[in-house]
Amino acid sequence: MKIAMLGTRGIPGGYSGFETAVEELSKRLVERGHEVVVYCRTHMIKYEDDTYLGVKLVKLPTITNKHLDTFAHTCLSTFHMLAKNRCDVALYFIAGNSPFSFLPRLAGIPTAINVDGMDSRRAKWSPVAKAYLRFAERLAPLAANEVIADSKVIQQYYRDRFRAESVFIPYGAEMAEVPGSEWLDRFSLQTREYILFVGRLVPENRAHVLVEAYNGVKTGKKLVIVGDASYADEYIEKLRTAAGPNVIFTGYIFGEGYRQLSHNAYLAAVPTVVGGTHPVIVEALAAGNCVVVSDHSPNLETIGNAGISFRAADGARDLQAKLQMLVDDPDLVASYRGRARQRAREKYDWNAITDRYEALCRSLVSRRRKNR
Repeated sequence: MKIAMLGTRGIPGGYSGFETAVEELSKRLVERGHEVVVYCRTHMIKYEDDTYLGVKLVKLPTITNKHLDTFAHTCLSTFHMLAKNRCDVALYFIAGNSPFSFLPRLAGIPTAINVDGMDSRRAKWSPVAKAYLRFAERLAPLAANEVIADSKVIQQYYRDRFRAESVFIPYGAEMAEVPGSEWLDRFSLQTREYILFVGRLVPENRAHVLVEAYNGVKTGKKLVIVGDASYADEYIEKLRTAAGPNVIFTGYIFGEGYRQLSHNAYLAAVPTVVGGTHPVIVEALAAGNCVVVSDHSPNLETIGNAGISFRAADGARDLQAKLQMLVDDPDLVASYRGRARQRAREKYDWNAITDRYEALCRSLVSRRRKNR
């Protein structure tokens, strides 16, 4: 099959979980003999070649604006794909792109869209943007042939709110251990002597709650905050102001650096309260971390019995208590590390997840042929 992937920033992955997902899926589909085309944004993807790990890259410009970036690029990518790169299946990512998933169907190309979480609830969006995203969520089951939910909570949300069925395919994780200590040395860190946060520094990921909680914990362990964000300078400045001397901001780190920091952390904290399956949680499990998450339903679904949760409604108070408990009990932390690795192997293997995407694409192509 020839498969197009549209709606993300592109690959090589270097920003968020969706880019990592597209990279992991596309390279495996190519290994299985399929032709894969990934649409990339020129201002985000600086990789110079036109192919990456056998995947064809199409780099197109966009409007570099928080509200129009994704919308404009997906629109242009869709028309480019229809005019110059016709495929057998088009896979879209992010519910906000749902209006474009209908256009290939008019040309006889089946589509599926991974809607991610409930993006309309993110604090970063203006009221107008939130209204559009609510419209796009409602439209997704009508516009695409299939909706993909990466969380059973999100699957139920679409069933209850829109009476729409979806295909459940979770996010995956591949976190090979990186030998040495290059990245730890870079930030003057010691193995098992820091708490790790990874994510975009935006309010809904609640790094500020973690900083407040950490400030109240009696520990010599550091707090390492990996991430950054566009269009969030004011929030990041407030975050840095609230942080004490043992809080280290690294900026974005991907690849080997990210894996090395993950494998050597004492525990990983993910206080976010929005979205579906958070890639950071899955990857923390795969790295063998003791994971602490908020009681946001998709987070609880992801960790199962392999992590610790805190009450988000209590703000920093319950998170502080859970962190203190874990800092004081290394044996408990070690037991959760073992559970985490096992859960990642059983639930979030990228090869098994690629099987499901491949089967979905084959089903869409088969249905199209039968309907001719």
